[in-house]
Amino acid sequence: MTQARDTLRRVGVDPPPSLSPSAIASFTQCPLAFKYSYVHRLPEPPSPWTSKGTLVHRALERLLDRPAPERTVAHALADLGAATADLAGHPEFTGLTLTDAEWERFHADAERLVRRYFELEDPTTVTPVGLELKLEARVGGVRVRGVIDRLELDADGELVITDYKTGSVPGERFEAKSLAGVQMYALLCEQTFGRRPARVQLYYLSKPQAIVATPTDQVLTGVTRRTVAIRTAIDGACARDDFRPSPSRLCDFCAFVAFCPAHGGDPAAAEEVAATIGR
Repeated sequence: MTQARDTLRRVGVDPPPSLSPSAIASFTQCPLAFKYSYVHRLPEPPSPWTSKGTLVHRALERLLDRPAPERTVAHALADLGAATADLAGHPEFTGLTLTDAEWERFHADAERLVRRYFELEDPTTVTPVGLELKLEARVGGVRVRGVIDRLELDADGELVITDYKTGSVPGERFEAKSLAGVQMYALLCEQTFGRRPARVQLYYLSKPQAIVATPTDQVLTGVTRRTVAIRTAIDGACARDDFRPSPSRLCDFCAFVAFCPAHGGDPAAAEEVAATIGR
């Protein structure tokens, strides 16, 4: 029996010890991309849109860390400048290959997103209790981790989770899917602090627009069941080493197209890169 288990273990690949909302989304969108990113941990080149999101998140973190009276547009732009300096040597930025004109647009877009944040709320009224807060807990027996952009107390003393988004606003049909990550964060908060947040909200800075929801028993039960089901599917895929591509419009933004058979890529090349990383 032990020998049989060892043989099966050699056939498959080791599953990741924990999941994050982004990992769960990755597996549901494309199992093969999930394998390359979360099992093999292949390097991904930075992209302007993700790096810009990192920059804006850092600027807003600095802003909300200020005393309330200092949370002005002028200070937010100063914090954007400081965040730019903080991240200048980060691979997300040193790895970008942009022309001078593209860099100019990059920073202009970042400033526009920071300014539009002030159209969503008055930051002087926010009482943050955690910024870029790392949490890890068991959800239906599954180890889940995540980073909450902002956990705060509202005027009634209730917990509220806010997640900043720098991309486009989803259509109404996709709102529930977009909220899945912050609903998961609500579960992590409940497990960690013994209190369920009263609200979760997504702030789409590009519009700007807020999507707000209440983490009800029904919603969180659904999130828990889905998490367990996806963990089971991931474990099965790892045991068989069976991760199949799922072509979609997201392929245009995928860093692993060169390894994807659906696009004429060579999966064996990915295995060679993964073997090099593992040495």
